[in-house]
Amino acid sequence: MKLIKTKKSSGLKGNIEVPGDKSISHRALIFSSLATGISKIHNFLYAQDCLSTLNCLKSLGVNIYRENEVLVVEGKGLRGLEEADDVLYAGNSGTTVRLMLGVLAGQPGKTNVITGDNSLRRRPMKRVVDPLIKMGGVFLGRKESNFLPIAIRGNYLKGIEYDLPVASAQVKSALLLAGLLAEGKTIIREPSLSRNHTELIFEYLNLPLNKRGLELETHGVENFFAKDFYVPGDFSSASFLIAGALLVPNSKLIIKNVGINPTRIGMLKILKDAGAKIEILREDEWGKEKVGNILVETSEIKGFTVEGEIVPTLIDEVPILAVIATQAKGKSYFRNVEELKVKESDRIKAILENIRRMGGKGEEIENGFVIEGPVNLKGAEINSYNDHRIAMSFIIAGLISEGETIVERDSIDISFPNFIDILKGIGGEIFEL
Repeated sequence: MKLIKTKKSSGLKGNIEVPGDKSISHRALIFSSLATGISKIHNFLYAQDCLSTLNCLKSLGVNIYRENEVLVVEGKGLRGLEEADDVLYAGNSGTTVRLMLGVLAGQPGKTNVITGDNSLRRRPMKRVVDPLIKMGGVFLGRKESNFLPIAIRGNYLKGIEYDLPVASAQVKSALLLAGLLAEGKTIIREPSLSRNHTELIFEYLNLPLNKRGLELETHGVENFFAKDFYVPGDFSSASFLIAGALLVPNSKLIIKNVGINPTRIGMLKILKDAGAKIEILREDEWGKEKVGNILVETSEIKGFTVEGEIVPTLIDEVPILAVIATQAKGKSYFRNVEELKVKESDRIKAILENIRRMGGKGEEIENGFVIEGPVNLKGAEINSYNDHRIAMSFIIAGLISEGETIVERDSIDISFPNFIDILKGIGGEIFEL
C-alpha cells in the first residue's frame, strides 16, 4: 500500500484543470455502446471506476479503443450486446453495476453475471433490482439479489410507473435505460431532484423524455444514433481543491472547464452562503452540460447546515465539507445524509473517526452528524477505509494541520489519478512515501 505524507502549507496558487467528470464518463460510454454508429468521447476520465465500465462493455462485445486522448466507441445498437465469456467485474464502481443492471435486464435471451470488489459486494442493489423486476427483469443473487454477485437473464421488459423512495441518480438512470428497452411507457418520480446527467444525455441524443416537475416519462425505441461527447471537468474532484484554496492561508486558485450542472454544485451554494470567496468567472455549454471557470480564495467560513433537498446535489462532497466545517466558526449540521452509510465505506463513521484523530470535534446525530469549529487540527495517521473521497478529504485536512498527516493513496486512483500531482503543482506540502 502506497502512503502520502502531508504538512502544513501556505499559498495554493495557479490555474488548473481537473480530469473529466466521472458520472458523465460512465454514461457517455454506456450510451455510446448502445447507439448505432461511432462515438468519440473527449476528456474521458481514465480512472478505475470508469475503466470498470469500459471493461464490462468490452466483455459484452463493444469495440472500444483510444485514438490519442480520444476514446472511440463502436456502438452495438440498443439490443446488440453479447453474452460475456466470463463474469463481469465492476471493481469498486456502484455506478457501473447499477446502470448495467438496467441495460442487461433488457437484452432478451442473454445471461450475464456481474460482481465487484469486497466493498461493492456489501453495497445494496435491491433499490435497482426491485423496480427492474416489476418491469420483467430476471435476477438471481444473494439475499434476494440485494448483494453481488448477481446473475441477469435478459428479458422483454414492460414499462412501469415507479416512485423512488430516495432520490438516486443511479437508480433513476438504470430505470431510464431500461425504459428505452421496454414496451410502453416508463414513468419515474423522485422525492427531490438528483443529478440529471442522464436526462441531459437523453436530450442531447434526441431520446424520448418528458419532464413534469420531479416526474420523468420515457418509452421504448428501436435504436438511436451515435454522437460525440465532450466531458467537463469533474466538480466532485474540483471540490477538494476548492476546499484547499479556502482553508490554506494566502491561496488563490482558478479551476478551469469544470462542470457546473446545477444538480451537482450544492456545495458552492452552501459555502457562498457561509462566507466563502467563490466566483464563477465564465459559463459555457458542452453538449447540454454547463461548464465554467471557478475562482476560489482563502476565506473565513461560518458554521452551515446541510439538509433537505440540497443533499442529493452534494452527497459526494459531504466528506470534504466536513473538513471545511472543522475550520468554520460555530457548529455545522449535516442532516438527511444517511445514504453515506452505504457508500464505498460508512462515510459518517469514517469522517467522525478521522476528525477526532486530528483533534476535531464531531458527533453522530439522527440521520447525520454535527461538527464544531474552529479547531487547530493535528497531524495523524488516517484510516480511509480504502475510500477515495475520505482519503482526499483528509489529505486536504493535512495541509492545515500541525505536524504530519499520513494517508493511503491507492484508493485515489478510483476517481482522481493525478490528484497528488496537481496538489503538489499548486504548492501543497505533500510527499509520497
